[in-house]
Amino acid sequence: MSAIKPIKRSEQLSPLSREHHEALLLVWKIRQGLKNKIAPEEIAAYVHWFWNNHLHLHFSQEEHLLLPHLPGSDEMAKQLQAEHHEVRELIAGQLNAASLAVLAGKMNDHIRFEERKLFPHIEQKLSLGQLNSIHKQLDQQPHCAEKWENEFWLKK
Repeated sequence: MSAIKPIKRSEQLSPLSREHHEALLLVWKIRQGLKNKIAPEEIAAYVHWFWNNHLHLHFSQEEHLLLPHLPGSDEMAKQLQAEHHEVRELIAGQLNAASLAVLAGKMNDHIRFEERKLFPHIEQKLSLGQLNSIHKQLDQQPHCAEKWENEFWLKK
């Protein structure tokens, strides 16, 4: 049996990949909360906090820093935009147990798409200068210093 090798990411896009790790933790936390029968309102409060403090900026960075480098006809660019729209719609809607489960699945699939398909596509299509320009702009973004205190995902 062969071991799964981690994806080698360019230094320039690695800040976005690190944020994907945080978003995968969001997916895990939603699923743990649902598994442990935590009230959907409690999980939804965290989802909204995470959106406002992390994910909203991340989506904006991808859309404003990556998409301008791809033609409008690029299928992967279209998929990124469509999936971002779906996630935004879910978060803006009524978050109950069913929609939280759907959100967790869509987030998981979206992150896997970006890491396994979109980012390698961008790394192949863009010049080193373009990638360096993206990286420079990513490094200038503020990060949330606030911490979420209610660790509902640990409750049983």
